Amino acid sequence: MKSIYLDHNATTPIDPRVIEAMERCFRETTANAGSQHSAGRQAKRALEDAREEIISVLRGDPAHDRLILTSGGTEANNLAILGMGPESRRGRILVSAIEHPSTLATADELERQGWQVDHIPASESGAIDLEKLRTLLEQSPRPRLVSVMAANNETGVIQPLEKVVELSHAAGVPVHSDAVQVVGKMPFEFGRSGVDAISFTAHKFHGPAGIGGLLVREQTQVQPILFGGSQQLGKRPGTEPVALVVGMMTALNLWNEEADQRESGMRQSRDHLEDLLLQDSTAVVNGQGERLPHTLNLSFLGLDRQAMLMALDMAGVACSTGSACASGSSEPSHVLEAMGLETGRIESSLRLSLGATSSLAEIDEAAKRILKTVKHLRQSETAPNSPSEPREKRRKSL
Repeated sequence: MKSIYLDHNATTPIDPRVIEAMERCFRETTANAGSQHSAGRQAKRALEDAREEIISVLRGDPAHDRLILTSGGTEANNLAILGMGPESRRGRILVSAIEHPSTLATADELERQGWQVDHIPASESGAIDLEKLRTLLEQSPRPRLVSVMAANNETGVIQPLEKVVELSHAAGVPVHSDAVQVVGKMPFEFGRSGVDAISFTAHKFHGPAGIGGLLVREQTQVQPILFGGSQQLGKRPGTEPVALVVGMMTALNLWNEEADQRESGMRQSRDHLEDLLLQDSTAVVNGQGERLPHTLNLSFLGLDRQAMLMALDMAGVACSTGSACASGSSEPSHVLEAMGLETGRIESSLRLSLGATSSLAEIDEAAKRILKTVKHLRQSETAPNSPSEPREKRRKSL
């Protein structure tokens, strides 16, 4: 039985063309990019060319915007929260309640150090509460940073980032956005967004793991959180992995060239999967409004998410119950909790996420396996009867 991979929000399989580009770089660029000899200068040129290309694809300004290379999205989020906010020993920051664990945990660390951290709540639809953000911005002391993700990694709900920037900048507060699930999946124009910094990572868009970045505007101040070298103007010391950066550039360029085809294909497949799964009378979609084209979060009311996850793995369907950074934890989704969903809905939720390699044939087969597994679990458990509203009504009303 062939396994079907529906966990692309955790990581995506690397594109063979990216591997080829990295292999060439490994063969042709063997020196440290910080070395002053000719081989080192060659590596430095390859590094800087890739850096400028990445900024350009993200519609930034290579002459002014800065790309700080990191080991991935988690480090980029840490660098943003710790490096953009703390200009003194104490302060206040705002983060949304539905952020990735790497943002929330970093904010928690600031709180342990004496900072005030206020969480922006979310509505049942999965979007943050803009009126609450407005209220929090008006309170004293003035926040040093607002961090709101571009789109949620669990529900796929796209956040009102333009309005967040408008409100925050009017209050004189910079904005950081975790754009990990958007970059390489949907168009993102850094220049027009108004955001002061975004985090992203290559392994979410069919690039290599271990490389990501924090793209910041020229005037945005970022203090280092690592020490021991002068690389990247001292903002992030350590030998730059040139081949990984080239791999990230290649993956981003491939997305840019195939963007329309990839986005429409993923959206069509996601919608098709959603329609098929909503044939089950207990299935409800979590997160409404505009969503990422590749993400579907839904609950099979009355079932246990962990039992479903294990049963689906046995059936050859790889998915998740939330962020991969929280894997191994039996804790319920903090995102769905922040949305105010009822316990039964949270405890029966699954996240299914597609990638550029997902096919409609795989979606059809995955839906069959999921529905068969759900039916089997219901027959083997004494689950309470769940609502059986028409699927269109359930999709729109929940």
